Amino acid sequence: MSQPDPRISLSLRGHVALVGIHRAAKRNAFDMAMLHALAHALTEADRNEQVRCTVVYAEGAHFTAGLDLADVGPRVGKGELMVPEGTVDPFHLFGERRKKPLLVAVQGICFTLGVELMLAADMAVAASDARFAQLEVKRGIFPFGGATLRFPQVAGWGNAMRWLLTGDEFGAAEAYRMGIVQEVVEPGQQLDRALALAEAVARQAPLAVQATLASARLAREQGPEAAAQDLMPRLQRIHATEDVQEGLRSFVERREARFQGK
Repeated sequence: MSQPDPRISLSLRGHVALVGIHRAAKRNAFDMAMLHALAHALTEADRNEQVRCTVVYAEGAHFTAGLDLADVGPRVGKGELMVPEGTVDPFHLFGERRKKPLLVAVQGICFTLGVELMLAADMAVAASDARFAQLEVKRGIFPFGGATLRFPQVAGWGNAMRWLLTGDEFGAAEAYRMGIVQEVVEPGQQLDRALALAEAVARQAPLAVQATLASARLAREQGPEAAAQDLMPRLQRIHATEDVQEGLRSFVERREARFQGK
């Protein structure tokens, strides 16, 4: 699998893609080239027929200190896009939407961009030493990677404003309480746990997983009525797949299903 930037890696473990962040000397802060590389890696993973789920992780003591503002700030201020055209948008804002589930494993510092990546993902596992913050108001700007959209949705208005408007740090226990992370583990175990969850997802029927994700997103973005109207048409499309027949056979034969994504 290609690696457009050595600081962003992409590898395959069975049906799970691993996207790694490798700039530990700079606390994994993202410059513009890394943002573009992340989008390219997620695009390649999402379009790979062998991939059923993706995990984003980071090397070193910290997940990410956020944006390298010295590089990104002036360029964004001039209108340069953080996500190249024709690629999957890691933050689910403007670009192509990924079809497959995304998990994030975090440790140490997880600031600004890192929180927004978690909010745009489908599950997050955090080490108990993780520290989170949306620091933008301390820098004279505001979150522009999706936190103002999703933090209130996930955590509730008051919880979100408590952290968005102060820029204060909060820990893994608070992130778990608010629903920003789904599991908290001992430091060093976050990637293994995220991989275990991703592999559990990858064992399920791929088209059914993607349909579940799409239906839930539709309800979140367009409301329950729109999602309800889409249920039966989407179910009819899924019901015509080979995986449905395999699921029924595995139930009758009392064995684990072997889904092919067809």
